[in-house]
Amino acid sequence: MTTADSAPPIRRGRGRPGHDQAAVLRAAVTLFNRRGYDATSIGDLAKELGVTKSAIYHHFASKEDLLRLALADALDELTEVVSAAAGDSAPGSAYDRLREVVRRSVEVLVAHQPAVTLLLRVRGNTPVEVDAVKRRRWLDDQLAELVRAAVAEGALRDDIPPDLVSRLLFGMVNSLVEWYRPDGAYDAQAVAAALAATAFDGLLRR
Repeated sequence: MTTADSAPPIRRGRGRPGHDQAAVLRAAVTLFNRRGYDATSIGDLAKELGVTKSAIYHHFASKEDLLRLALADALDELTEVVSAAAGDSAPGSAYDRLREVVRRSVEVLVAHQPAVTLLLRVRGNTPVEVDAVKRRRWLDDQLAELVRAAVAEGALRDDIPPDLVSRLLFGMVNSLVEWYRPDGAYDAQAVAAALAATAFDGLLRR
């Protein structure tokens, strides 16, 4: 798997009052989502924040550094969740681990919703985007392996291809970026439980 550890280091400035690295990154993600990454320049971001371009470069070497860190924010925690569940020494049945991955994926998405929204829009047009796409495929593959293991246990029906199940499960989770709002009627835990129940009650062998 290609990981963020293999990427060139990101410049991390000491920060300036009102516009530290985290604030600049949040503004960049918002702007990338609104205008599109390709259509957004460092100048656009500086204008959005009311600072000079040099203030942005104080924290980041390039626009691509901003994208790399934003996508890592979306991917790193989810990668940890899936890796822990997919490992050979992971405790519990494959079915229980699969269900937990889906539940935790919802919580990760809610916690990093702007960055995940950006992740779902990348198409591999830059080296950073290619790396993110590879990491997404790795997650799909790991989830499919858990599905296969759960089928082998006899917990899940065996008439749906595991790769398709993986894509459908992540598709359900990813759809939250289109409608979920933190101040809405349901909190992250309620949505996670409902999504897992909907998905797995439909997949259980009867």
